[in-house]
Amino acid sequence: MTHAASSSPVRLALGGLLSLAAAMGIGRFVYTPVLPFMIGQIPLSKADGGLIASANFLGYLVGALAASSGSLPGSRRVWFLASLVASSAFSFAMAWTDSIPVFMFLRFLAGLASAFAFVFSAALILDRLAQAGRPGLSALYFSGVGAGIAGSALIVSGLAAMGADWQGLWTGCGVISLALTAVIAWMIPDAPDTSPPAPVRSGPRRLPPGLPQLIAAYGLFGIGYVVTATFIAVIARSDPALATAEPYLWLIVGLAAAPSIFIWNRIAARMGVPRAYALACVIEACGVALSVTASGPEGILLAAFLLGATFMGITALGLIEARRLSTGDPRRTIALMTASFGLGQMLGPSLAGFAAGSTGSFALPSAGAAICLLLAAGLVLIPARQH
Repeated sequence: MTHAASSSPVRLALGGLLSLAAAMGIGRFVYTPVLPFMIGQIPLSKADGGLIASANFLGYLVGALAASSGSLPGSRRVWFLASLVASSAFSFAMAWTDSIPVFMFLRFLAGLASAFAFVFSAALILDRLAQAGRPGLSALYFSGVGAGIAGSALIVSGLAAMGADWQGLWTGCGVISLALTAVIAWMIPDAPDTSPPAPVRSGPRRLPPGLPQLIAAYGLFGIGYVVTATFIAVIARSDPALATAEPYLWLIVGLAAAPSIFIWNRIAARMGVPRAYALACVIEACGVALSVTASGPEGILLAAFLLGATFMGITALGLIEARRLSTGDPRRTIALMTASFGLGQMLGPSLAGFAAGSTGSFALPSAGAAICLLLAAGLVLIPARQH
């Protein structure tokens, strides 16, 4: 195998797609379709489910900040593959306990591993696509999150149809993720690190105009999307009028998410990133509200579509706008965005789980999540009106 063949841009992008499918679609997001089985069979309370989800998001926050620090020794590819193996192992380990504290610890570690996989896959792939003159293939790479979500829905539905319980679901997901890692290792070879060292700066620096509002909006988005993203399958299962839609919800989220970054990039090119970000937040707020007001399966399926069609687009648009507003090295800005988003998505599931446990419904936390998304839309438009 020649180096040219091994470094084919399309091959790199496809390998990156698979890495995001394994680390994010399975390692991070498969908890959503598995959670109803855990609630029904262990059993867990809704509050327990929210705490376990929040532990995963805390791990992702810590991992994203640590992996972005630029001070880690060793090969980026070794970190990348090790994080994928670890993510698979932590999914597999979920089947071997029924302790809530252990669940929380494992999901924290899984969040840490998925963050490292995301950061290092981007470091290995995106720069090389740009150097090869194929930056447009980054849309194929990022579609791996949606493809992984759809794939995890199919895996869970298929294993459940064969009679697997919640432990079998976690075991199957861990095994499939590990098998994907072997394929990814073959598709993404190592390459010398050609990225320039980050400049060293000292002393406090003021944030550029517009960036504080964007950082706050990103945190509100983290709260707004994650309630529905964590509990949509539980919402469907708890209502007999919606239960027939449950096997398809996460599949629809993933299928809608896969092309969403490409679509939202096109929309942003026409109307500007702030307005596209705000539009996506408003559409997602409608989906969040619809998830708890739908009277039949069609309504909650539409809610799943609206969630999938927007949440990855908002994530990407926020980072694009943050880079535009940054002065100099954007690493500090990206770290602040990651911290705000991570705090938001860490708080959302635990607060929603407790509220649903107290009220018997996800209506109140979903209403709060929709309001957060509308506030995010308003905040991000403030700098746009000033320009």
